Amino acid sequence: MKKLKLLLANIILAGVLVLGGCADAGDSSQSSSSKETTTQESASSEDQNTNAEDSSDDTSAQADSGNTAGSDTAGKTKAAASKAKTSAVSTSKIPKYSGSPYIKVHNNVPFFKKSDLTKKVFEKYSKLDALGRCRTAYANVCKATMPTEKRGRIGMVKPSGWHTVKYNNVDGKYLYNRCHLIGYQLTAENANESNLMTGTRYLNVDGMLPFENMVADYVKETNNHVLYRVTPIYTDENLLADGVLMEAESVEDKGKGISYCVYVYNVQPGIKIDYETGDSSAKDSRRSGQSSAKGTYIINENTNKFHKPDCRSVKMMKDKNKKTYTGKRSELINSGYEPCKNCNP
Repeated sequence: MKKLKLLLANIILAGVLVLGGCADAGDSSQSSSSKETTTQESASSEDQNTNAEDSSDDTSAQADSGNTAGSDTAGKTKAAASKAKTSAVSTSKIPKYSGSPYIKVHNNVPFFKKSDLTKKVFEKYSKLDALGRCRTAYANVCKATMPTEKRGRIGMVKPSGWHTVKYNNVDGKYLYNRCHLIGYQLTAENANESNLMTGTRYLNVDGMLPFENMVADYVKETNNHVLYRVTPIYTDENLLADGVLMEAESVEDKGKGISYCVYVYNVQPGIKIDYETGDSSAKDSRRSGQSSAKGTYIINENTNKFHKPDCRSVKMMKDKNKKTYTGKRSELINSGYEPCKNCNP
């Protein structure tokens, strides 16, 4: 009898251990799965929104401090903001440019979720990709993010696809501008390479600026917040963006004041552009101060300026500083040389 009881006790104990082991294994599996999901979300968030410029550290620190301080609600707000993504917009689905600087996308409704709407201030500038191209810039625009001083110099930044080139049929002559993804008037970002792209004058002034002004005026008049996101759209490994997706939605009134989703074309009427490299040519062959054909120039290695061979400055140049160059004018400029202001080569 004793042996029977002892046998039954051992059987019951073994069953408990097996059941307990199964429960532990299940908990361990669930924990591992949860951790993997969190890691994937974190990586995605970092890929979309990591700040990549020292000049934006102060603003970012303030945003992070504001999002994490005080309450669970603030923590949830920060998480929602960091996970927000722009829905993919393929250039294959965008109609070819037909005369308007922009078109409405997604029925003019931005891709934000309701959970993205927050009053917490933040700015997110994605890291440059492997080709040096800027990507998504995302901010909650309000009076606190707007500039309190004049914009500084940005000429030291050379975005992907950058060329210094002028045409007679371009407003202001210069084909390309260093275009802020989020305009300086909205977030006071100056020479942030993660917020500057090579854009045509047409994209900058006729395409993006009216939408930036709309948001700036709204914020100044209402003191409200506006979720604002701009994403350059590239084809394959082209250095120059085909255009940008611009999204904006006012927070306090849930989009009644500001709400749009538009694609702005990075084109210039009358100019043919190679988006792989940023090279360009005038469709009517009239270019200001620059020709695609090779020319002969005299370089002053001391002043880093180049001249026409018959320029009076050449006669006063010391032989040791004089260098003759035959090639494209654009290549001289891209190498850091400046044209003489007297002979305008």
